[in-house]
Amino acid sequence: MGTRSTYRVIEQFKDDKTGKLKEDKLVLVYVQFDGYPDGHPLETAEWLAGGKVVNGIGMNDTGLIFNGAGCLAAQLISRLKGDSAGGTYIHPLTHRGKCGENYTYDIIIRFEDKSITYVAYDNPYKGRPKELFRGTPAEYVAKYQKVPA
Repeated sequence: MGTRSTYRVIEQFKDDKTGKLKEDKLVLVYVQFDGYPDGHPLETAEWLAGGKVVNGIGMNDTGLIFNGAGCLAAQLISRLKGDSAGGTYIHPLTHRGKCGENYTYDIIIRFEDKSITYVAYDNPYKGRPKELFRGTPAEYVAKYQKVPA
């Protein structure tokens, strides 16, 4: 049995009419194995920390670029899925917490300042999720990085 997890990619933005912060939940990605905080979520945080969110790709943009939340979501799926069958799946957003996950993760992209917030939760299917971490991907890496033996 694996350590199951899900990722949601969420875009936050200010509503033009009200000025209030709103969000669009774009996708739920289910991963069958290694979803504990220092497994693939740590690798995902390292990957996110090395990237830059933009609104339009410029001629001088180099390195890892996420052209908005939708682009980041597509790249995340590709990265987690690879080219093999099984292991990583797309689920309806309504299945969050219903996939037997041990951990859930949110990747929140704020449109206005192009920032990424990474949030980790423990055992949501056993009741109310417990937030383990909220911060930047780099802060997550600093907290969960593996210490050499």
